[in-house]
Amino acid sequence: MKKIALAIVVVVIFAGIGGAFFLKNRQASSATDSDSSSVFSEATPRTVTSPDATATIATQQITAPIDSKIKASNGLTVFDFSTQVPGARDLQFTPGGVLLVSETSAGKIVALPDDNHDGVPDQTKTIISGLKKPHGLAFYQGKLYVAEENKVVRYNWDDKNLVASADKDLFTLPEQLVSRHFTRGLEFDQQGNLYVSIGSTCDTCLENNEQFASVIISNANGDNPHLYAKGLRNAVFLKLNPKTNQIWDTEMGRDYLGNTTPPDEINILKENGNYGWPYCYGNKVKDSSFTEGNPVDCSQTESPIYQVPAHSAPLGLTFIKSSLFSSDAQGDLIVAYHGSNQGNGAGFKVVQQHVTGNSISGEKDLLTGFITGEDAKTVTDRPVDVEFDQLGNLYVSNDKAGKIYLISQKK
Repeated sequence: MKKIALAIVVVVIFAGIGGAFFLKNRQASSATDSDSSSVFSEATPRTVTSPDATATIATQQITAPIDSKIKASNGLTVFDFSTQVPGARDLQFTPGGVLLVSETSAGKIVALPDDNHDGVPDQTKTIISGLKKPHGLAFYQGKLYVAEENKVVRYNWDDKNLVASADKDLFTLPEQLVSRHFTRGLEFDQQGNLYVSIGSTCDTCLENNEQFASVIISNANGDNPHLYAKGLRNAVFLKLNPKTNQIWDTEMGRDYLGNTTPPDEINILKENGNYGWPYCYGNKVKDSSFTEGNPVDCSQTESPIYQVPAHSAPLGLTFIKSSLFSSDAQGDLIVAYHGSNQGNGAGFKVVQQHVTGNSISGEKDLLTGFITGEDAKTVTDRPVDVEFDQLGNLYVSNDKAGKIYLISQKK
């Protein structure tokens, strides 16, 4: 009996120790789970964590709702990443992987951190406000560059706390008396040259400032901004081709020549290149309806590398580097077609264009469902910019609905 009693006491003691150990670890685990799901407030510093280079999209636990309207090809799924970004335009990821968005009409830049990569922003934080029609965003050597309608400004960037502080006004940009093409695009090449696109003030006219309807160039410090390429009616977005170190752009052709003419364009920018506007369009075609002044020789202008269907309004573009796509699709181009203002239903989709060297051999639809009819006045969705994150997910802004989509694999 004494041996049995002693055995019982030993069992009870070990059970108590084990229970205490289990309870302690369970409490620690619960605290960790609670912290990992917390939402950062604007006053709480965040820890910057770069995604593991070996991580794959398939391992993500995306909890964002699936968008039932926008349809994707390639077996991909469209999620609603954010519906809290009115007028969302340019997309840019910070060095630490946080998505920034320009809200041009609201005059501000917002950050949408998603530290656990579940497809839901931890917060929507305004980082800069009170700007004049901000649009283009770019990072270079850890600093944030923002293009407003009338100037380019460089900011010091704190990725940990999501804080931008003004560093320097680089240079001014010409302002328009009427709000025709007021959005400015930004891009850097691998040498640190800064390119800025400036749209025309009109549909077709002779400008009184050579910087309108052009792309200008400076260094990262904003020294000596000068004309790089001209004859670009409205090249809203610029993108560096990392394979060639060339700047590609999308350009919108003129209006009022019908539903099929002129084509919109994809161009590769050349120094001192003349891309034709306002006298020429498409593949060196003379605009016979505009004869003011002394017309240029269209045979001496630069042809687009790809002609987009008229009035599709191509905007954001990016080169594929993502495991969402097949190996032979790497380096292809994704372009957002904002959609026609002519009422002919052109555009309103995101396409994938097959790139070989410096040529595009064709395109196929990647995202559709932005338009249900052909009346541009009644559409509720218009794609603007496209950008990949560090894991290879694709993000698409929609300025009409004030949304950002996340395109990834199924849940």
